[in-house]
Amino acid sequence: MTTKKYPANHRLSLPSLVTAAFLTLFGSGLIQAGEQTQPSEEPSLLDRYTSSAQDLILKGFELIGINYRFGGTNPDTGLDCSGFVQVVFKDAMGILLPRSAREQSEVGAVVDRQELKAGDLVFFNTMRRAFSHVGIYLGDNRFMHAPRTGAEVRIEDMRQSYWLQRYNGARRLLTRE
Repeated sequence: MTTKKYPANHRLSLPSLVTAAFLTLFGSGLIQAGEQTQPSEEPSLLDRYTSSAQDLILKGFELIGINYRFGGTNPDTGLDCSGFVQVVFKDAMGILLPRSAREQSEVGAVVDRQELKAGDLVFFNTMRRAFSHVGIYLGDNRFMHAPRTGAEVRIEDMRQSYWLQRYNGARRLLTRE
């Protein structure tokens, strides 16, 4: 895997990347007053990721902060949602995906929401038509995507009402190791 240098206008700082990675992999870690911590016997998210999913997620993290651009397929000039997914899968796995979110929704195996794993594609109806938006699932109800004009590639929580109301389904392209 080669590392790509991004232009000076790529505004992701190292602290932002570290924070995004930490929150995604280990949760917010916030404890409310009166709560007690208990040791968890479940493996951490990082331990549950396959190496393929790790590669995808790390590549996606490299692109956090890239500007959204409608029709964008190049990190140097901006990415739209399906362009972001294309770049991540191509650079991390060598997998060439179709161009549009709708076409990407027809690739791979259908996955139930309760069975989502890191690296799965998640689809939403954001333009009054099914499968008009796509992102990459990270785990713990979080996904990475290029949201809209004026925004940047970022991580969102699928439990937000906006995403809950618009969720269309998921596809799995990676085989589990």
